Amino acid sequence: MFNDIGPLELVTLIVLAVLVFGPDKLPKFIQDVTRTLRKIREFSDNAKQDIRSELGPEFKDFEFEDLNPKAFLRKQLDNDELGLGEIRSGFDLKREMAELTDSVNGRDSASPALPGPTTSAPAESGGRVDMTKKPEPARDERPPFDADAT
Repeated sequence: MFNDIGPLELVTLIVLAVLVFGPDKLPKFIQDVTRTLRKIREFSDNAKQDIRSELGPEFKDFEFEDLNPKAFLRKQLDNDELGLGEIRSGFDLKREMAELTDSVNGRDSASPALPGPTTSAPAESGGRVDMTKKPEPARDERPPFDADAT
């Protein structure tokens, strides 16, 4: 429950609790808090049992942890009934993006999607497009004039 609290934070909380509640009232406060947490946990367990009994035998394998989207996806991806592993292995996002940018920029690629003027990609990049660099403007073109910027 408190996995992300470090030792220094725990000591700080204890000192703060002693200062706020006092050393004589602190044990009673801790008992009240633990009793309340037990009641909440008991209420939660009873609610889960009631829901399972109301759903019937066809939902006997139902786990409430599956309602968490991350846990549900992890379980479904591990149980590869839909063939998602094959789909995932057959799709190369980097190659698809490189082909798309090549076709938009009018460069030759392995399989161009859109016709356009053909220019060869640089040999040192191996036909790949560096998505971090901005495209270089043509040498005879001037950048657009912005009157508000001057």
